[in-house]
Amino acid sequence: METTIPAQYLPSDYLPIVIQFLAALGFVVFAMVVTHNIGPKRKSAVKNASWECGIESKGDARAPVSIKYFLIAILFVLFDVEVIFLYPWAVNFRALGLDGFVWMLMFMGLLLTGFFYVIKKGVLKWE
Repeated sequence: METTIPAQYLPSDYLPIVIQFLAALGFVVFAMVVTHNIGPKRKSAVKNASWECGIESKGDARAPVSIKYFLIAILFVLFDVEVIFLYPWAVNFRALGLDGFVWMLMFMGLLLTGFFYVIKKGVLKWE
């Protein structure tokens, strides 16, 4: 028994997707309106004050942030990308042969160069 594939899609074929999208959007709007209307409305100076991790904020919000924060974040991303490339390489190690091994050594060498640079700059030293 053969099944035939329609040559083209009709707009009515997308009707279930549109209905589901509208239902989801309607639920979100309904939930936001209802919670806004029936929720408590207690305003006070303490409630409107901005807090960060339970510590009262001091100074300007545009205070400079230490560059170490950004360097640690970049290191985190760097080593995540390393794992993303390292895992498929390890799975296909035999199929890639010597050429794949040499390319991975170059990749790891570049990463280690960056890592030693970061260590030399003292980014990982906590004060």
